Amino acid sequence: MSYQDMFVLFWEQVKESVQEGRFAKLTMAKTIGKPNLRNIFLRPVYSEDGFKVLLKLRYRSRDTEDKEDELTLEEAFVVLKPHLKKHFSSVLLFTTTKDVTFKINKKGVGSISEALPTFSDVTQAEKDVK
Repeated sequence: MSYQDMFVLFWEQVKESVQEGRFAKLTMAKTIGKPNLRNIFLRPVYSEDGFKVLLKLRYRSRDTEDKEDELTLEEAFVVLKPHLKKHFSSVLLFTTTKDVTFKINKKGVGSISEALPTFSDVTQAEKDVK
C-alpha cells in the first residue's frame, strides 16, 4: 500500500476523532533535510460555523514570520498532503483516547502506530495576537 493510501487511512482516524470530540492536536514533524518550515500544527477551534482547525506553520528562520489560518478539516488536508515525504516524514495525531503516528520510511512506505494518549483534555486553540 502506498504512503498516500496509508495517509488517507490515517486521516480517517483524524476525522473520527473530530466527530467524537476527542481531537486534541495534530503535528507534522521529522523534517526531511533542512527546510525553513520547521513544524505544522493543527489545533481545534469550535465556532458558530462548526468545527475548524487553526493551522500554524512554524518556520526556523526568524526572518520568516509564522503563519496561522483557520480552516475546515478538508481544507487543512489539502494544505498538509503536499508536505508529506517532501518536507515531513511523520504526522502525529493526539486525541484524548490515543496518540496515532503516521510515518514514511526511507523506502517510501507508510505505517500507522498507536500509543497511550498524551492529552487528557481538548484545549481550544487561540490565534496569536500580534
